Amino acid sequence: MKQALISVYDKTGLVSFAKNLIGKNYQIISTGKTYDHLRDAGIRCKRIDEVTGFPEIFEGRVKTLHPLIHGGLLGKRDEETHIHEAITHHISWIDLLVVNLYPFFEIKASDEASDADIIEMIDIGGPAMLRSAAKNHRFVTVVSDFGDYDQVIGKMNDQGEVPLKLRRDLAAKAFRLSASYDAEIASYLTKEPYPETLTLSFQKKEALRYGENPHQSAAYYISKTTTPYSIASSTQRHGKALSYNNIQDAEAALSILRAFTGHTAVAVKHKNPCGIGCANDIHEAFQKAYDADPVSIFGGIVALSDPVDLKLALKLYDLFLEVILAPGYDEDAMSVLTRKKHLRIISFETGDVTYGKTMVGVNGGLLIQDQDQDLIDTLTVVSKNKPSDDDLKNLLFAFQAVKFVTSNAIVIAKDHQTIGIGAGQMSRISAAKIALDQAGDQAQDAYLASDAFIPMTDTVELAIERGIKAIIQPGGSIKDQAVIDLGDAHDMIMVMTSMRHFKH
Repeated sequence: MKQALISVYDKTGLVSFAKNLIGKNYQIISTGKTYDHLRDAGIRCKRIDEVTGFPEIFEGRVKTLHPLIHGGLLGKRDEETHIHEAITHHISWIDLLVVNLYPFFEIKASDEASDADIIEMIDIGGPAMLRSAAKNHRFVTVVSDFGDYDQVIGKMNDQGEVPLKLRRDLAAKAFRLSASYDAEIASYLTKEPYPETLTLSFQKKEALRYGENPHQSAAYYISKTTTPYSIASSTQRHGKALSYNNIQDAEAALSILRAFTGHTAVAVKHKNPCGIGCANDIHEAFQKAYDADPVSIFGGIVALSDPVDLKLALKLYDLFLEVILAPGYDEDAMSVLTRKKHLRIISFETGDVTYGKTMVGVNGGLLIQDQDQDLIDTLTVVSKNKPSDDDLKNLLFAFQAVKFVTSNAIVIAKDHQTIGIGAGQMSRISAAKIALDQAGDQAQDAYLASDAFIPMTDTVELAIERGIKAIIQPGGSIKDQAVIDLGDAHDMIMVMTSMRHFKH
């Protein structure tokens, strides 16, 4: 008679699976509450201490860590010395292991859980058995996910046993579970911001049709942690599945949106804002974002700080958009927007944002850093002409916007609206030309923000020529004084922040 050892926290589907094993002439060994659950369902099983001859101790902390258990899992059934030692030490082979783990992450995420509660959820016996069975998958079937019960029974029905390929696949899955589980524990216990070994745990959300381009394969993985203003924690209400580029752009839009207070609308194209508007209500804010660049918004993504009502939905409907992101949508708005079959409509979670780390993959490695959370270090007026309160508000709006534009970056803004954006240029003067050309006549008495210091006077000369009223920049160039003097000669306001915002 074959033996199956079952010890699970999540008992979903277990009774049916166990009954199928009994029907296939398996003897079931079980532990603690799993044993009680199976016995209550009328399933014959043997307690673990009947096998080990040793009671469960320390509140169940020690019950399966025993040679008669791990020997039964690890012994090679085609090795003479292993067979001899098993007979000598009265070890019976365990042919199938069913284990899932204590809910460490779920308890860790609970507001009520103490540190002691969380530590108690570190499973020891479960991962040890999973690893033993997975290592010996030539002989042992290891099931770590109740979602695999049906295919295991199905293969037994079709082939009389679980084939080696599936046993190997299930073994790999068990090791992934164990690795992810340990990564969560390590993350909880680790206080160093940059430890000597970085352990990460992400769950596959979906396979994507392709990556940035159709010839590239791709998949989307997310953290278990719920994060406000993130695609990972959002809900798609309608439309085609998100693409690789949609996810990148949508995440960029939400990152920008959460940086502004009040009613805000953001339009994004290729991870750069093409329009940002802040106003007294969301309708005016959206109009500002649209008017900022009515050409580039075509085929773009719009993120909104407020729920969408019918009035706003009608405006959005008239545009070709890939994705709309908002905290919510009323019924009338949804009835309008869902007329577009492919339009992706997404609700995102709001809340207090905790700024963690950002990660970027490089060939053979990973770059990790703090998120660019702050805006300025020290705000210093360096010009003779002093800004008013309204000037400062507009300058800070422009600087907040340029923080999210790919470097080298220049943003032209007026009345809490971007009117020109120059992104990703190799020289600052090129970025300035693009932004100022886009602003056109609106550049008169507008505000210019630079993500890093202005290294030459040419950008200031061009700004003066186009009628820019004030400039905000980090400062720090050896030519700062020449830049300041040129601005003063034309009565220009200039403010320095002592903090740059390169974005690559």
